Amino acid sequence: MDWRDTGILLSARRHGETSAILEVFTPERGRHAGVLRGASSRRMAPLLQPGAQLDLAWRARLEDQLGSFTVEPMRGRAHAAMSDRLMLAGLNAVTTLLLFCLPEREAHPALYRDTETLLDLLDQPEIWPLAYMRWEMSLLEELGFGLDLRVCAVTGTTEGLIHVSPRSGRAVSAKGAGEWADRMLPLPPVLRGQGTAEDGEVALALGTTGHFLAHRIAADMLHKPLPAARARFIEALERRARQQ
Repeated sequence: MDWRDTGILLSARRHGETSAILEVFTPERGRHAGVLRGASSRRMAPLLQPGAQLDLAWRARLEDQLGSFTVEPMRGRAHAAMSDRLMLAGLNAVTTLLLFCLPEREAHPALYRDTETLLDLLDQPEIWPLAYMRWEMSLLEELGFGLDLRVCAVTGTTEGLIHVSPRSGRAVSAKGAGEWADRMLPLPPVLRGQGTAEDGEVALALGTTGHFLAHRIAADMLHKPLPAARARFIEALERRARQQ
């Protein structure tokens, strides 16, 4: 069995003295693992950073085996994040969430394209948090928990939408929430593609998307907590918001 594809490196774990187990995200094969021999060489080791774009060839005797990779680096992305703590935390959040959320060997071509676009913006720290928030919404959509923020789930109105139902992920107006308002999640305008997308508002929006990542995916589906890398990114974003 063999295939060839391009992919994004999610992680490289040492395997033996000179090899590594790579986990990659590809458009046609989804999240996929394999052994790369010679990964610790002087040429290869600096190139195997999370977020790197790789030309991949995978081979195994049987399809369900771990198999082995040969790779050719196409471009790195870690260098764009190294000089900015927020961007580095964001890169770690993206790769860790993909490792955490995606089932193995299941194609998600639309999410792959969104991820590639997001990582290519790592050298633009002013707009990256908004792009990341949109990517999290795409991740939820891809996993079957997309938010419906078009109209109030209770009244059907498109006006005064300031809440999100923590159960359904649908928008709720102030009138529709009524006495249940204190149990609702916030719906900042940025989640509906409106407003100025300041860091503080994006962080607030990520609190809402994070509820569904934590409860619908991490707790209900995977029965474990969200990776800490996401929380570190939000903390870094809130810290930058306070400095603005």
